[in-house]
Amino acid sequence: MVLRSHGCTTIHLILLYFSVNAFTSFANDTISGYQTLSGDQTIVSAGDNFVLGFFKPGKAPRHYIGIWFNKVHNQTVVWVANREIPVSDPNTAKLLISGGNLVLLNELGSEIWSTAVNSTSAVNSSLAAVLRDDGNLVLSDGTGSNPRSGQILWQSFGFRVRGPSDWDLKDYSGGCVREMSLQCNGSNGRGDKFWPVTNVGLPVNEDLLTVGSVGECESSCFNDCSCTAYAYDEGRGCSVWNGDLVNLQQLNEGDGNGKVIHIRLSASSLVFSGSKNSKGSMIGVVAGCVGGALVVVAVVVGLIWRRRKRAVGSSKAVEGSLAVFTYKDLQNATKNFSEKLGGGGFGSVFKGTLPDSTVIAAKKLESITQGEKQFRTEVSTIGTIQHMNLVRLRGFSSEGSKKLLVCDYMENGSLDSHLFHANEIKFLDWKTRYQIALGIARGLSYLHEKCRDCIIHCDIKPENILLDPEFCPKVADFGLAKLVGRDFSRVLTTMRGTRGYLAPEWISGVAITAKADVYSYGMMLFELVSGRRNSESSEDGTVKFFPSWAANAAVNGGDVLGLLDPVLDRNADAEEVLKICKIACWCIQDDEDTRPSMGQVVHILEGVMDVNPPPIPRSLQVFVETQEHTVFFTDSSTDQSSQAKSNASSNA
Repeated sequence: MVLRSHGCTTIHLILLYFSVNAFTSFANDTISGYQTLSGDQTIVSAGDNFVLGFFKPGKAPRHYIGIWFNKVHNQTVVWVANREIPVSDPNTAKLLISGGNLVLLNELGSEIWSTAVNSTSAVNSSLAAVLRDDGNLVLSDGTGSNPRSGQILWQSFGFRVRGPSDWDLKDYSGGCVREMSLQCNGSNGRGDKFWPVTNVGLPVNEDLLTVGSVGECESSCFNDCSCTAYAYDEGRGCSVWNGDLVNLQQLNEGDGNGKVIHIRLSASSLVFSGSKNSKGSMIGVVAGCVGGALVVVAVVVGLIWRRRKRAVGSSKAVEGSLAVFTYKDLQNATKNFSEKLGGGGFGSVFKGTLPDSTVIAAKKLESITQGEKQFRTEVSTIGTIQHMNLVRLRGFSSEGSKKLLVCDYMENGSLDSHLFHANEIKFLDWKTRYQIALGIARGLSYLHEKCRDCIIHCDIKPENILLDPEFCPKVADFGLAKLVGRDFSRVLTTMRGTRGYLAPEWISGVAITAKADVYSYGMMLFELVSGRRNSESSEDGTVKFFPSWAANAAVNGGDVLGLLDPVLDRNADAEEVLKICKIACWCIQDDEDTRPSMGQVVHILEGVMDVNPPPIPRSLQVFVETQEHTVFFTDSSTDQSSQAKSNASSNA
């Protein structure tokens, strides 16, 4: 009896000890409303991948709350809460849920970090902070006995994966997208702001702007909705980044090469809506993403494409990380090419689905006479060309005369469907149209001026501009001119391009340059403004030609808002409409030397260059003078007046 009673007492004491010290157990991944974490206590994700707790980098008496890999020998921290305000004694500091937030208290009991959630719930017992197995720390508001399954109030991840199926295959090349989308120049103070991150190695692929101060640099980036970050250096000037930030590095303390980058965030992001101590969270996310990505890439780089091979059947990797498909692979993926998305001078496009559920667009190429080796070489070259405004090439198939390209599928379809088939309920507003014009210009500028070889698209038109879920424009078919060769003979010009967008020199059989794309871009700008085809036949047999009307309004001070698509109901910035029309007029000058480069067009749309009043193209002058909107597209002379020789733009 004595032994039995003693045994029960011992068991009760053991249970009491573990209930009080719950966090010393590595099976727990949750901080509940009645628990605290301090000292060497930690929580571990359910799959043992990540650990949350206090850590001390180096020998200095500075401790931080962070998340690190559990199974990596050398401690690799991927997220830090209180980066700028460390604690000296973790045994007296506490991480707990208080006031509807996850907060960190220092040795004096003062709050030095918080999730800063404006929660309506005052019941801390309903809240839980869970460390998930992907490294994401989530604060949720649940009900009953399972608060972990409730509404997410806050999370340490500021981004989510772009393609979950690719990440399941350990292919991280698709990157991430924001959880909280940018507002650009939003109203009611809900626009975007810039968050400074110090002591970093700057990303690659920046664009340099000529400005006079850091304020002008910030303004240039702020006014460009696709600008994601900027940095200003007295010696280097203004650097801006569009799209993804590639190879951003958090440097060690004392590194003399560290720079400051200002990253664009939504004003409603945690770092702006919470206390200033949230800054450490932001920097921790950036540094953690970089550090975590480097570790993950180092571990899985040898497995990525082998895994993908299993997922897509007989496909395999080649130069530039492109996948090679058999014709049968794509025949099965497209259900024997049954769902046609569209077509053009280079071939037809079909929708398909790979075995891993990735939705693709497969293009059957026509009139490709290259040999197998040359075709593969050209395709692998195109596969290395990546830009946020160019459709991504995933792979290809080449079996004799059957040649196909595999690209990303864009669920919002092509630009023409939103311009010419829109309605009063679903249409592109002016702000979106302006950003589409800028994005297309950036993509073409990249092809013309920043690739190793100048790539001329040869078929710029709304049908070849695809729109992603955020309506970011992607130039499609950009490499097909390279595939069919650069012999732009009269025979080739009769096969490629689309009537209504062809430059005069192309029609006359002269060898073309990148300025042929500039001309096509200008004609497309007119359609972006009007929401209809440039040429329209009337019931009386006459043909109205919109560019002549727009040129007259742009040059002679007409009602530019009257040029707008009727569905916009004149709801647009008149100066922007005038700027677009002026650019379009410059782009369609008869003399190709008078047309601007696409790089100049980008600078004008970004607001860093001014655009002068354009001369009305000679081929339009007669129609403007008689106020007739007649068919323009006949053979036009390349002779120009001295007025047309003036520059398209000048420095601001």
